[in-house]
Amino acid sequence: MAGLGKRLRPHTLTTAKPLLPIAGKPIVHRLVEDIAKVCPEKIENIGFIIHPGFGKQVEEDLKTVAKEVGAEGKIYYQGEAKGISHAVLFAKEILKGKIIVAFADTLFRADFKLDMSKDGIIWVQKVKDPSQFGVVKLDASGTIIELIEKPAVFVSDLAIIGIYFFKDGEFLKNEMQYLLDNDIKEKGEYQFTTALENMKRKGARFVPGQVTEWLDCGNKDNMVQTNQRYLGFIKDQTLASASSKIINSTIVPPVFLGKSVIIENSTIGPFVSVGDDTIIKDSTVVNSIIQKNCQINRARLDNSMLGNFVNFESQSSDASLGDYSVVR
Repeated sequence: MAGLGKRLRPHTLTTAKPLLPIAGKPIVHRLVEDIAKVCPEKIENIGFIIHPGFGKQVEEDLKTVAKEVGAEGKIYYQGEAKGISHAVLFAKEILKGKIIVAFADTLFRADFKLDMSKDGIIWVQKVKDPSQFGVVKLDASGTIIELIEKPAVFVSDLAIIGIYFFKDGEFLKNEMQYLLDNDIKEKGEYQFTTALENMKRKGARFVPGQVTEWLDCGNKDNMVQTNQRYLGFIKDQTLASASSKIINSTIVPPVFLGKSVIIENSTIGPFVSVGDDTIIKDSTVVNSIIQKNCQINRARLDNSMLGNFVNFESQSSDASLGDYSVVR
């Protein structure tokens, strides 16, 4: 999670992308919870590979996320983006035994338990345009026979979603280290797929894992859509803190309301997440993410994402505003 999330600016100018909220919880928090649900064994360590500029508060928040699933959180730094193999190697001390590698801008839904008897599982999903992703090619038995990074010509429509299981973490560590030691790059980076291809040539048998739903958090529109999907999973409910106040207003579930939220003379929902200490008056808000300490007055918002401490008074129906923005 060391990337700077440039596609999600202005929201990532002040907040690390994996800490942006989906249905009231940071992306990375939901990812850790989702992985823990499909693991048949206890997770012992979670290594977060971050940019050194994220700050100590982010590091403490991440350690708390790990603690909530019974694991120890460890922080590692990647100062310069040189590819996934380069990034994952910063956590080499915990690449032992059974491991899962996950990209922190990917969320998923799944209704299975992870089969840890396999050498490796690469989770995939069919996509319309595979040229933007790493993809896998299968043989007749369903075994992965080739991994290709962003193919220029069609090879497969099974995109790698960014979640992997490996039975032997040290095997993976050694193959990634080999790339760095010998300066083996593809498209200018130390590719993860290159390390996996080398493992496969040495006898590792990888199989695809299929998720029920793959949810992207790469840009504002995708964030809003993923927030909608997560709220949809809780169905016809309003998740509201006891300290929230709803005055002369209509709440159309599903909706998430954080602590000390005040809703007055407004219609909220469906598919709205509102952060702590936000006040919304005389407004209509649907299908949107509003973060903490915002003031929303006489507004109409749809397909919108507002940062923290935003003061918004407008009839705009599609807004993307970073922290401390003012619109009147």
